[in-house]
Amino acid sequence: MDPVASAVRLEVQEAVHILSSSEDGGHIVSTLQSLRRYLGETETQAPPGEQEEFSRTHFSTVLRCVVGKLSPNWLDLLPDGQLKELWASFFLEGPADQAFLVLMESIEGAASPSFRLMKMAQLLARFLSAGRMAAVMEGQCGQQAGPASRLLQETLLTRVVGLPDRLGNRLQREMLAAFFPQNYFPLLGEEVLRVLQAVVDSLRGGLDCSVSFLSQVLGKACVHGRQKELLGVLVPRLMVLTQGNCLWQRVCWRLVECVPDQAMEAVLKGLVEAAPGPEVLSRLLGNLVTKSKKAQFVMTRKLLFLQYSCSTPVLQSLLGYLAMDSQRRPLLVQALKELLETWGSSSAIRHAPLEQQRYVSKAVLICLAHLGEAELRACRDELLASLMDGVKNRLDSSLPPVRRLGMTVAEVASARLHPEGPSLKFQYEEDELTREILALAAPWPMPDGPSEAGLPVAPVGGESPDQETVDGGGPQAGREGSDSELDSDDELVPYDMSGDREQRNSKTPAYVRDCLEALTASENWERWEAALQALEGLVLKSPAATREVSLELAKVLLHLEEKTVIAGFEGLRQRALVAVTVTDPARVLVLAAQELSRPGCLRRAAQQGSPGPGSQPSVAAVPAWQAVVEERVRRKTRRFCKGSAGWAAAAGPNEFNAVAGYFFFPLLQRFDRPVVTFDLLGDDQLVLGRLAHALGALMYLAVNTVVAVSMGKALLEFVWALRFHRDAYVRRGLLSAISSVLLSVPAERLLADLPDELLEARSWLADVAEQDADEDCRLLAVKALLVLEKLRDRLLPLSSP
Repeated sequence: MDPVASAVRLEVQEAVHILSSSEDGGHIVSTLQSLRRYLGETETQAPPGEQEEFSRTHFSTVLRCVVGKLSPNWLDLLPDGQLKELWASFFLEGPADQAFLVLMESIEGAASPSFRLMKMAQLLARFLSAGRMAAVMEGQCGQQAGPASRLLQETLLTRVVGLPDRLGNRLQREMLAAFFPQNYFPLLGEEVLRVLQAVVDSLRGGLDCSVSFLSQVLGKACVHGRQKELLGVLVPRLMVLTQGNCLWQRVCWRLVECVPDQAMEAVLKGLVEAAPGPEVLSRLLGNLVTKSKKAQFVMTRKLLFLQYSCSTPVLQSLLGYLAMDSQRRPLLVQALKELLETWGSSSAIRHAPLEQQRYVSKAVLICLAHLGEAELRACRDELLASLMDGVKNRLDSSLPPVRRLGMTVAEVASARLHPEGPSLKFQYEEDELTREILALAAPWPMPDGPSEAGLPVAPVGGESPDQETVDGGGPQAGREGSDSELDSDDELVPYDMSGDREQRNSKTPAYVRDCLEALTASENWERWEAALQALEGLVLKSPAATREVSLELAKVLLHLEEKTVIAGFEGLRQRALVAVTVTDPARVLVLAAQELSRPGCLRRAAQQGSPGPGSQPSVAAVPAWQAVVEERVRRKTRRFCKGSAGWAAAAGPNEFNAVAGYFFFPLLQRFDRPVVTFDLLGDDQLVLGRLAHALGALMYLAVNTVVAVSMGKALLEFVWALRFHRDAYVRRGLLSAISSVLLSVPAERLLADLPDELLEARSWLADVAEQDADEDCRLLAVKALLVLEKLRDRLLPLSSP
């Protein structure tokens, strides 16, 4: 063993023994002072090698030892708080990350309320006020990446960001003001700035540093909803530090680039709201949207289409950021196209809230104000087509605000897109919104002239090369020739049309509801084809919207007939139906199983049609005397109530019998195998609960089927494996599944084929009915026990030895 490590270990062991057993204040103080020399804070400090060995291996052990001795009597062994200050110095002067973790560990493990808990909380408050949190984070900026380092960073990250919540749970009414979120997160922002300053100084000195841990702290704090407290401190200071300083700008860019994807939306939204303008936002983010797909999605899709809470200045800052650099301006053009398409969508006009429509309208006009003439000219036709469609759809609306919004935006946008043509003019009453929209119409200056957008610049004064030839002598002389020369087309060069494609009048649907509408009610065959081709992608892209119309969509696809000659019709319909079923399997599968399990469901459909020649008995076939007798009996009989005139319920075999296994066993097959997308036995408890309820419903619908016994046996094994699940919703599904087995499998088959399973289920149900914490679970267990009570006499002999 290394002699240095051995010597340090022996001295630390002896010191820990003295601190744990001695009640002599002088002896304890001398022991603590001898250990302090390993911290480098005394005149007789230990050699660097011994200090490093102590900090790496033994420091946490010493801290836990002194925490374990903390009590009023122990601190009073020396007068005037001498022992208390010496004890606290180890936390305030030693390695910050270990001291912080031991502090949090002791607070979370202390009894509440207690002397030790309050003393450790007060020491943690001193730890924060002394700037030690910056030392905690700075220590992670030079750490080497490795499994141990990542585990330490994850532990520190959880406790640094979750400190107010953890301390609030422990201290409750005794919570110190330093731990309130409104006080802690601004302090954390100041500490982050101190660490960033240290990183910049290290880079200037030629040392490598990492800001990954700071990015994780920033992201996790923003995900917890603390953007205003944290960024309210960071952004004003970074705005000053990045002005004219390329190194600080690069550090800020790297800080945001390293934010985890799951936190990128919260961070970017907080920065956009906190930055006072696009110039500051550009200095803080750089070209992040061109480097990160997640950031690009958030900035060009999420904040423009899916959220509409941002104010107009924030929206101007966001779109101005996209317009400030030539690499980002193509994203602004693409955003304008998608915004106009959404603005003019008939489905969006009907279903989107008015506030969201106003938000999109403002975004359209801000984009138009930022784009130059050359950029607008390159996509003018496409933009005008979307604008005209939107105007028509909005003027057809029955809501005056929607019509007024369409007229206002149409006037401003048409004048910007087609300044040389006739402008649109409408008559409407102006309000605050229309005045705000008109104020957004003023064009913004280009960053460095039109050339920065990467597009050709129009000639000055609107001159064209053809105008000079028209004024010259050559072409003008040709106009003075004979009529035959003018009428001749021999010199015309034929136009190459080999690359032309058929132009569709209808656009591809952008929403699942649009596809459903086009497939059911549309007489436009092009729109019908476009909806069928786009449906699968939209279903997979928008699962939440699909679940709202999954049943209607499944019915439409099942009965869909080919209206036009479209390539791969069956494949398109099949893939779309599979996508709908995968997106909302419980409702779609259970609906189909319920329809199949109804007695005589197929025959009822046939009976609803026109009757055949022999469908009803002939009156002429009844003998005349029998008709007379029946008529006399009917007149002489007194009836106090009449029964239902409808048909009796049709009896017949369960049509679900042939396909029950296809519904049931694939769902049950791999529930205990985690996959990349989800883990049913892990965090995806809601999916597991839905699976249990769906299996129970399919079991109930399989009544009187051959496969019911096999299904019941498999379902009881599934229930038995998960009977102790911690989630109440999953347990409810399991209890419903047991009831479905008892109601679907005949009693004689239960006793013959599943006696052991029934005994196990009965014992578990009795425990649940008495001890489960969830009231619904207890009620379901009691109902299942009542069903089992009918079999009690037959089960008791089975349970006897």
